[in-house]
Amino acid sequence: MKLSQLFDVAGHIAVVTGAANGLGLAFTEALAMNGATAVMADVDSSALEAAAARLQASGCKVEPVVLDIADTAALRGAIDGAVARHGRLDAVFANAGISSGPGFEVSPRGQIEALEPAVLEQVIKVNLTATLFTMQFAAQHMKRRRSGSIVATTSIAGLRAEPLVGYPYVATKAAVGNLVRQMAVELAPHNVRVNAIAPGAFLTNIRDGQLHRDPELVKQFAAMSPMNRVAATDEIKGLALLLASPAGSFITGTVIPIDGGATAR
Repeated sequence: MKLSQLFDVAGHIAVVTGAANGLGLAFTEALAMNGATAVMADVDSSALEAAAARLQASGCKVEPVVLDIADTAALRGAIDGAVARHGRLDAVFANAGISSGPGFEVSPRGQIEALEPAVLEQVIKVNLTATLFTMQFAAQHMKRRRSGSIVATTSIAGLRAEPLVGYPYVATKAAVGNLVRQMAVELAPHNVRVNAIAPGAFLTNIRDGQLHRDPELVKQFAAMSPMNRVAATDEIKGLALLLASPAGSFITGTVIPIDGGATAR
């Protein structure tokens, strides 16, 4: 089989949450620019419409869906709706998530004594609960077809201590990593693969786009990696395409760091 066939996702149907910008937009582009139809879900309607319009103008098949993933009924409706329209679901990227603010090395607000219950509850609701239900709703359709790939976005902050980010973020990303392992074992007999991508420092809009405005924070994040830089979102597209395509047919139950060597230290 040629490599072009291994990575072929033409005709596939995918759902990507948090798709209006950052890593979610990169995942969408990786799929749609290689022939898949991508359902783009995001709570930011203006950014979502702009991103979808740009991709549609370039010939990509994308469908914008305004969605708050913390609304479980709406989340189920978005995934079920994609299947109803297209008759199948090949890949789901459970990517949407929120920051919990700076870590203890960045600000006193990140110290354990400053942790507020409301912040913890909101981050769990979005980063853990909504991610779990995204995976669950996708799995229900994929099991019936005995085919599919579920990819969650975690973080290297879920693999080790990371003083630059907050406690709720670290906790939820670690939890998602173990959900991936558990679900992969259950779904493997149904030929449904479940994996996670664990990014290191990427230039995204997390923390309300602070990385775009704060050169000192960029330096701090760049220092995490032996490559001493923050990655562009385009640099995650190859891994996303691998996990969504036939090239990843024997990859399941993994949490794959993409971090410029940060976790090698």
